[in-house]
Amino acid sequence: MRAVGRWALLVLLAFVALQLFFVLRIAAMAVVDPQSTAFQRSEAWAQLAGGGPLRWRQQWVPYEQISEHLKRAVVAAEDDGFVGHDGVDWQAMERAWERNAHLAAQPAAAARGRRAARIRGGSTITQQLAKNLLLSGERTLLRKGQEFVLALLLERLLDKRRILEIYLNSVEWGEGVFGAEAAAQHYHRKSARALGAAEAARLAVMLPAPKRYERMPSSPYLAARTRTLLARMGRTELP
Repeated sequence: MRAVGRWALLVLLAFVALQLFFVLRIAAMAVVDPQSTAFQRSEAWAQLAGGGPLRWRQQWVPYEQISEHLKRAVVAAEDDGFVGHDGVDWQAMERAWERNAHLAAQPAAAARGRRAARIRGGSTITQQLAKNLLLSGERTLLRKGQEFVLALLLERLLDKRRILEIYLNSVEWGEGVFGAEAAAQHYHRKSARALGAAEAARLAVMLPAPKRYERMPSSPYLAARTRTLLARMGRTELP
């Protein structure tokens, strides 16, 4: 029993040490721009393990040098309640669970002749940043729980503007394309600050599956969703 108790104590100490490490990492991000994220490093390793060359395009730009159109488009597309929640949008998560359960219950034949239904989550921009910055890509309840904790820490230690700035500079926008500046140069041959409303909306719509839409630039869904997002962007609140 003593051995079990010692192992339990060690596990507890390791957990506390890990949380302290996360707190220090996040606190440092208030003044230090992260050079890479856990997701980016995982993608780079996958490229190298596959025997191909390392493709990595990223250039950090300050919040002020990112188009207002892109900020509004990304918030409208990914997390319209961004400025009001504490890191987790519980109502959005509940709606996502209900919608996904409904889609999963439909017979496959019901989807024929229509655009394939997409299973969506209720993750906020803060949760997405927490996952990409510090966590692995595995899908487990333990990792999801840690994501919630990190999202709350991000909201306590950083302001909304800084969270959005880090997100826009690190999110994936294609194979080896990370951040707003790299995406603007890659798809539109211009800087992130020069993006127009339609260009910004198109980039924001790509975010759930950027590699797929990079290969399918003429996707009817991409075009239709861009038009819908353009109509909503003007009502979106920014930090």
